Amino acid sequence: MELDGRVVVVTGGTRGVGAGIARSFLTAGADVVVCARRPPPEPVAAGGREASFTALDLRDPAAVGALVESVGGRYGRLDCLVNNAGGTPYRLLGTGEGEGAGAGAGEGAREAQRHARVVELNLLAPLTASLAAYPWLRRTRGSVLMIGSVSGTRPSPGTAAYGAAKAGLENLARSMAVEWAPEVRVNSLVLGMVRTELAHLHYGDEAGIAAVAATVPLGRLAEPSDVGEAAVFLASARAAYVSGASLLVHGGGERPAFLDAATVNKES
Repeated sequence: MELDGRVVVVTGGTRGVGAGIARSFLTAGADVVVCARRPPPEPVAAGGREASFTALDLRDPAAVGALVESVGGRYGRLDCLVNNAGGTPYRLLGTGEGEGAGAGAGEGAREAQRHARVVELNLLAPLTASLAAYPWLRRTRGSVLMIGSVSGTRPSPGTAAYGAAKAGLENLARSMAVEWAPEVRVNSLVLGMVRTELAHLHYGDEAGIAAVAATVPLGRLAEPSDVGEAAVFLASARAAYVSGASLLVHGGGERPAFLDAATVNKES
């Protein structure tokens, strides 16, 4: 198969988008290691093959380095690191608990720390993992793949720290692509809305999911496998000349609001 003998690490690869990416790499023939703080609810498997799991807090640089060395020691190589782990709760800026009279500087500091943890997980952790993987990836002329978001390219009210981190992640990938060339390629997948097992938390019931999907030009949310297939492409020899790129996986994006608001050419 396309990636026979290749070794891939997918952070946050135990569910949702990460599990979809891991399954696509398994199907393509790669040996896959997934890591997260908690084990997957069920083994991540595809095509009769199963990913290996390692418990890991990506905000612990020593543990990240130990994981990479463990993978390198076990397989003798590392070909691709997929920095997928991330996420954020919904939290408007300046609306932390205790806001208002008597909240004081203490609550403001605590709120800032909560947003800083979002940046740490979505930007600093991928940087830490990439630096740890770099020596191994140089040997195989491998690649790093950042999983970005359209939140990094547009205003993201309620997830401002997340959007800022994803914007930084895309820029980090471009700089890495220049600094680490020609040995290591670095690219980003910029994702729109994806239907996962947690979609109901973001979009509501099936009617809500369908209504949100109708706003996407292709008429549906992405499936994790859609992201996985794009990831396999960027890690494969077919993308040998692709580095520093941001591949949009968003079904055509978002229909501009002004088109619905305009009165020109509307039927009376």
